[in-house]
Amino acid sequence: MLFNSFEFLFFFPVVVFVFYVLPHRFRWFWLLLASYYFYMSMEPALILLLIASTILDYYCGRQMYLKQDNRIRKRYLWMSIIGNLGMLFFFKYFVFFTNSSQAIMEFFGIDWLGVGGEENYVFNKILLPVGISFYTFQTLSYSIDVYRREVVPERHFGRYALYVAFFPQLVAGPIERASRLLPQFRKEVFIDIKRIKWGIVMMAWGFFLKLVVADRIGVYVDAVFLDPSAHRGLPLFIGSLFFAFQIYFDFSAYCTIAIGAAKVLGYDLMQNFNRPFFFSSVRDFWRRWHISLMLWLKDYLYKPLIAKFGLNKIVAVLIVFFFNGLWHGANWTFVVWGLLCGVLMIIEVGTQPLRYAVLRKLGISLQNPVLRFVTWLTIFLSITTTLVFFRSPNILHALLYIKNMFSLNSTFVNVTYDRTELWLSMVLILLVQIIHYFKGNDDIPELVLNRKPVLRWGFYIAFIFTIVLFSVNRQNNFIYFQF
Repeated sequence: MLFNSFEFLFFFPVVVFVFYVLPHRFRWFWLLLASYYFYMSMEPALILLLIASTILDYYCGRQMYLKQDNRIRKRYLWMSIIGNLGMLFFFKYFVFFTNSSQAIMEFFGIDWLGVGGEENYVFNKILLPVGISFYTFQTLSYSIDVYRREVVPERHFGRYALYVAFFPQLVAGPIERASRLLPQFRKEVFIDIKRIKWGIVMMAWGFFLKLVVADRIGVYVDAVFLDPSAHRGLPLFIGSLFFAFQIYFDFSAYCTIAIGAAKVLGYDLMQNFNRPFFFSSVRDFWRRWHISLMLWLKDYLYKPLIAKFGLNKIVAVLIVFFFNGLWHGANWTFVVWGLLCGVLMIIEVGTQPLRYAVLRKLGISLQNPVLRFVTWLTIFLSITTTLVFFRSPNILHALLYIKNMFSLNSTFVNVTYDRTELWLSMVLILLVQIIHYFKGNDDIPELVLNRKPVLRWGFYIAFIFTIVLFSVNRQNNFIYFQF
């Protein structure tokens, strides 16, 4: 079920109404049923994978808590890791690694498929379960935290199942930690009008970001990326900039709706974006972007690589960003994107002493506004260029796009032949960034709820009309649904 669907507009009020009517002791069961229905409305059979992952990690968590022998506890940890990553590999990466291995073998003249080649080698395209990367990482964090004795395993199977399947953040995050979300399910929630209003405004802002802004920008992005050989220079440059904002608004829209929906139900989800384009460095950007994933990679991959395996920080960063890219999709374009992001990080950190020494000699302060703007612009253009690989279907397509993007011999930018929409897209990007400058995404309700009733209701009405009149009627999936 898509957040941006009419089905959800009926589903969510029913869930909220029944939730507050039921006694506290039955609410977990109602939310679990609602979450499973939410997931099954997209792919009914694959709910079995979600349930299998839930049972596996619940069992392993309980055993790791009960056993005192660390060798036995480690076996259950590996059972959880292999089981979860095994499902993720098969359903998300099997075809990718099979095709990649086949291409490598054929490059060296080895026909690993035997006589007849591909004609006799048949495997079905494996359906990618929606949200599998998110709930796999969420359950893995639970198992690892239990093994580290940082979390006491949940005894109530139903509440643990709800932690895995909680519908607002099930499909595209944020990736919640058990220590943060599970205790909330144990507490009784009472009707709090102020909190419910806050959640509804958050949801409305998320719908605005998705339906009015992200999908509108996506029309131009789709047109440019469809055939980069048909364009040169400026339109491709604008397309890469637009995609950076499209994916930000699209993903932050999902997280904003998720946070708002959870807030209406009385639960707090973690912030997943913190004004990422107001960064001061590459490192600062990654502290602000997809916060739950980057914290996951830091806590469960980067730190162990440094502390337990003694790897060099540069190598550890490259490994982390390799898996960051691979996590996003089973395609070499994502791997290249991830590695390029890692290289940018390494260049920034590695050249910092030299850059600071040069600036000191020139007598230029790090707080110099011109320097800060040039630094920001350089990083922003680097990030948007790497995102060309993220958006492209294959590496050759991305390289052609970048090559033609720097062939600055065309100023024709109206590739969709709708100049009004192009200007409106630019105005909306600027408007949202100005709002985010003064109010972070999670503080947007303050702009509305702290006003006098007349102004507040004026905001409500204007918001509804804006979404109804200016929505792009594409009913697109959220971009991160494919991950």
